[in-house]
Amino acid sequence: MIFNTKIFIAGVLLLCASCFDKSGAKIRLQEERTVSIQEKDTCSVKPANPESMQIKIFYGADTDRIIFDDYIAYIEPFKHDPVPDLVIETARFFLNKPYAASTLEFEPEGLVVNLREFDCTTFVETVLALSYVVKTYDDPAFGNFCKQLQYMRYRRGVINNYTDRLHYFSDWIYENENRGFVKDITGVIGGEPYRLDLHYISSHPDDYNQIRSHPEYVEVIRKKEKEISERGLYSRIPGTKITSCGKKMRNGDIVCFATGTEGLDVSHVGFIYHDNEELTFIHASTSAKKVIVNPQALSVYMTKNKRNVGLMLVRPLFSE
Repeated sequence: MIFNTKIFIAGVLLLCASCFDKSGAKIRLQEERTVSIQEKDTCSVKPANPESMQIKIFYGADTDRIIFDDYIAYIEPFKHDPVPDLVIETARFFLNKPYAASTLEFEPEGLVVNLREFDCTTFVETVLALSYVVKTYDDPAFGNFCKQLQYMRYRRGVINNYTDRLHYFSDWIYENENRGFVKDITGVIGGEPYRLDLHYISSHPDDYNQIRSHPEYVEVIRKKEKEISERGLYSRIPGTKITSCGKKMRNGDIVCFATGTEGLDVSHVGFIYHDNEELTFIHASTSAKKVIVNPQALSVYMTKNKRNVGLMLVRPLFSE
């Protein structure tokens, strides 16, 4: 058993065969056999570490465990490599996996494990969680990966409801930096200070199924947006400085594209990749509809989208 005695795997039917994206269109997870166990009591205490967490509600497929096992076999020759190389090899394992939006949007809120398809954020989270368990455990188990993924994706690593998810990537950085898992290096390598004014989610509640179902979430999210925005100055690298700052970016760093869209912080994320002499990145691409090594240089990708107003760089530190 990989979780606790209340969770079982075999022979469980799909709890939620379909969900909806932000526009209300149905999406369906294929080949799905989902486990969902919800305990009566909720926990709001921050766990000391992922080992102490409970996974109350789990959404996944039998295929995900198979892919996990395939990954462990694939990564075996690389598991003692430095973190930057390990992260890149993990990212490369998923090349050509399809892009899919809204894969987390189940109700009730629970841990979604989907190794079959990704959006940009779930790709980054999955690659980091897998890399972490390979570096941390002599015999990495699927359950360790699931707990690490939940710990990374949710505030305090605990899922009570939709508002516990780290919806804004600047909040994701803050929480995971406090755990010693990553470090925002944007300012150190030449980023310029700026202030956030987050309010997109609370200003567009009808765009989110869970908030339409639970209007009481709006005020909770609004308070969290205010808290994130008031944490102090953030840094971002303007497009004109990518070439000079790029020399300090290393493989496996998380690249975050800061957006000019009002009320948002980051619109896209991926992993820095030095492809021979070219600085580019690996990401779940919305245009290519799959995980790719971006064919254009990072600077080109940055400037071709007018909504991009800068970059943030976050470095994995979990073995340092």
